[in-house]
Amino acid sequence: MIEIGIDPVIVTIGSFELRWYGVMVSLAVLTGVSVPWILAKREGTGGISRNQILSIAVWAVPGGIVGARLIHVLDRWSYFVANPGEIIGGEGMGIFGAILGGTLVGVLYAKVKKFPVGRVADIGSFGLILAQAVGRIGCLINGCCHGTPTDLPWGVVYTHPNTYGPLGIAVHPTHAYELLFDLLIFALLWNIRGRIRPSGALYLIYISLYSIGRFCISFLRVNEPVFLGLQQPQLVSLAVLFIALSLLVYLYRRPVSPQDDASLPTIGSAP
Repeated sequence: MIEIGIDPVIVTIGSFELRWYGVMVSLAVLTGVSVPWILAKREGTGGISRNQILSIAVWAVPGGIVGARLIHVLDRWSYFVANPGEIIGGEGMGIFGAILGGTLVGVLYAKVKKFPVGRVADIGSFGLILAQAVGRIGCLINGCCHGTPTDLPWGVVYTHPNTYGPLGIAVHPTHAYELLFDLLIFALLWNIRGRIRPSGALYLIYISLYSIGRFCISFLRVNEPVFLGLQQPQLVSLAVLFIALSLLVYLYRRPVSPQDDASLPTIGSAP
């Protein structure tokens, strides 16, 4: 078994606690913005400039934060009904809400500004999946989002009293499972980035793969079933997967204009 005895709280000042979880979430947001910014050439990757990336982030990041909180509240609705004062300002975020909220706001902003939406989504997928991986490091230290008990040799045992994990019980490190799966998705996206058309398809492949992984990993997570024995994240995963695959079919069947019939062949090249 693997013992995790790290104090999730870095420093306490009065009633304020700075936790590793908050630090890693902040780094995740920075990753989600900086990776697309770095990948975009000065001339723009597929017609996307670095200034456009930053202008989208100004709106997409708050959208992701609101979405993350909303999903978390809905996931634990019975608790928040009894404690409505904690809905705003309390702890907890849902990664699917961050992805969907940030994507929705980012796409709407891109449409209003007439940016190439499909290419914005494609380049954004690299930042999103790496941001998710970074965020899971915070979950691993924090002890939240932990798995069910296990006797496997890589089971984790939390020993620090400030942890949100079960003390002294070996559990599946589901946060680590998801982190590794996120990195595998990134590696796949990077490998196929110059061969996928039309624009927007790369993002839909990313969100489809993540939905499949999250659905499967959730069987090992501690969470209350809400419908047909499935947890809320699993139901969201199925809904997102259905929508993403439907959009992929639509993209490949519709007539595509020359400016849209492009992946990101120059992504990551030197400006």
